[in-house]
Amino acid sequence: MLKRICLGTAVVLGLGALANGLFMLVSPVNWYFAVPGVTTTGPFNQHFLRDIGLIFLFIGSAFLVGTARPTYRVALWSAASLWLCGHALFHIWEVAVGICEPSALVRDFAAVTLPALIGAALSLWALRDRQAEGGTGSV
Repeated sequence: MLKRICLGTAVVLGLGALANGLFMLVSPVNWYFAVPGVTTTGPFNQHFLRDIGLIFLFIGSAFLVGTARPTYRVALWSAASLWLCGHALFHIWEVAVGICEPSALVRDFAAVTLPALIGAALSLWALRDRQAEGGTGSV
């Protein structure tokens, strides 16, 4: 049962990242104005938003491919989660140094911190699952 929940969660996380990345690539201006708080982080930059859109496509693909291909799951999910965690830590740093108000952490939690926490938990589960099935446990 836990395996089905983890795989289902990875699919949802992957599809969400793909959707976000596609939105950023196809309509960066609309993405910029649609996502709460983004306009307070600096001026619109189409090139930057499309760069990040590509990253989200890779993250979404990593979770989806990892769901379908257990051999690569730990590596793919861990790599995607590493970026998600770095992104979340960057948001925390911005608050810590006074760039953003603490309320930004609450506003951004569902879209920034929660995916990082979920990705990290899924990566740890995948590592334990691999070890339980007799794999090497290496990433």
